[in-house]
Amino acid sequence: GRGGERGGRRLSGFRPRSVPPPSWEPRVTGSGGGFRMGDKPIWEQIGASFVQHYYHIFDTDRTQLGSLYIDASCLTWEGQQCQGKTAIVDKLSSLPFQKIQHSITSQDHQPTPDSCILSMVVGQLKADEDPIIGFHQIFILKNINDAWVCTNDMFRLALHNYG
Repeated sequence: GRGGERGGRRLSGFRPRSVPPPSWEPRVTGSGGGFRMGDKPIWEQIGASFVQHYYHIFDTDRTQLGSLYIDASCLTWEGQQCQGKTAIVDKLSSLPFQKIQHSITSQDHQPTPDSCILSMVVGQLKADEDPIIGFHQIFILKNINDAWVCTNDMFRLALHNYG
């Protein structure tokens, strides 16, 4: 797709269909809705589209996830932190499984005061022949040059130690 220029490098990011500028300002419409475009608030539409796109890429070829991050992006994966799109892709590509499938149970999205989107995902995953296990993931999405990128990403398996 088309990418904006930033520091001489093209920014890919994620572009959901028909996305207005990243402003949560109420709009006066004939139907009386303020923050809405269609049936859901725009941040929910963008967040849900990003989540679907992210897990599709992750499940088919996670080495291609770099287009969704920027050099300032941070990832915390099971307590291990890394920064920058290259380090993030290296981390995700080195995870010890060949096949993975995510199933989203629920997701919530909120606008932030600085026109970003905070997304929380709860779901289950199946890696190779391992048992199905729950997970939680949080994203902060930012619009840069008309492309939505992930600036922050936190992931945890839903493991609990009892006793």
